[in-house]
Amino acid sequence: MIKRSDIKKIVNEYSDLRIGVLGSHSALEVMDGAKDEGLPTVVICQKGRETPYKRFSRIADEVIVLNKFKEMSSPSIQKMLRESNTIIVPHRALTAYLGYKTIENTFKVPIFGNRRLFQAEERNYQKNQYYLLEKARIKHPKLFKNPKKINRPAIVKVQEKNRKLERAFFTVSSYSDYKKKSNEKIKQGIISKKDLENASIEELVIGTYLNFNYFHTPISDQVDFIGIERRLQTNIHDFNALPAKQQLDMNINLQNIEVGHTPASIRESLLEKVIGMGDKFVNAVKREYPPGIIGPFSLQSVITKELELVVYDVSLRVPGNPIVATTSPYTKYQYGATFGVGRRIAMEIKKAQKEGKLEEIVT
Repeated sequence: MIKRSDIKKIVNEYSDLRIGVLGSHSALEVMDGAKDEGLPTVVICQKGRETPYKRFSRIADEVIVLNKFKEMSSPSIQKMLRESNTIIVPHRALTAYLGYKTIENTFKVPIFGNRRLFQAEERNYQKNQYYLLEKARIKHPKLFKNPKKINRPAIVKVQEKNRKLERAFFTVSSYSDYKKKSNEKIKQGIISKKDLENASIEELVIGTYLNFNYFHTPISDQVDFIGIERRLQTNIHDFNALPAKQQLDMNINLQNIEVGHTPASIRESLLEKVIGMGDKFVNAVKREYPPGIIGPFSLQSVITKELELVVYDVSLRVPGNPIVATTSPYTKYQYGATFGVGRRIAMEIKKAQKEGKLEEIVT
């Protein structure tokens, strides 16, 4: 396991700073924010997936193309990143392609984030996101540990068999419905029996789905509320727009594959609940995973007809939400400018460097 003292020593020897990111998920947002704050950038790509980063050349000062993403953890690449004063900004693709064990035990490059915390996103981890929500006294959907206990509409959250980044969510209404649908997906090769055994089954909370995005580090003055977005998903998103008669006439397997984002806002009278929820979550994580939250996080929530906030998913690193950079009024209320997670990260890194506190915001 990598010691934090080793990372502190490395980052304290940095002179200039460079922002590094794996070329997927939120890399463009991270680099754009870095450039807005005058920080140089490097993106590590997989061969065949480098086009966006070369095309949008303003934001990528260096594009490194490897045969596979996992080669980013090779000794030679790590050495190059350290020698070029690079701080890595993590997102979902980094944890998926490098893996938690590599990030926690062998990737000896400063990460803007709490690398011990990333695995808490996984629902089968001991001190997982449900655990943290309960410690924060934030409501989450009822969990069905035994599928035989399903007695209301529920959603099964299971890893896809062949794609690390995707989860094959499907809804059920009873145990018999669960058996039928899960067996169909196993036969179709969408999920595996082993992954199904580790799946999470949650009550399907009915309401309006909004993703609340926040930011905090140990040197922050407060928990910033960055903004709100909603996910566009295929093939369920536009299927829901069809008339009910057409839906009933079709025999289509629905999936929740995220393909985009759309902006949103919230009525002002609910902001106190949203802000308070972020504060409570940060305090809970600080107790359970010191030094706590470092950087952005997202509480993906449902607002019920009783105006209750229920969190159904947590992102503990850069969320996928580039739309917030151009649409959020909330950063403008606080800072006088509209910006997203990428720029907020760069602002904090520059502040830490200026105050001699870089070691407090990396692990």
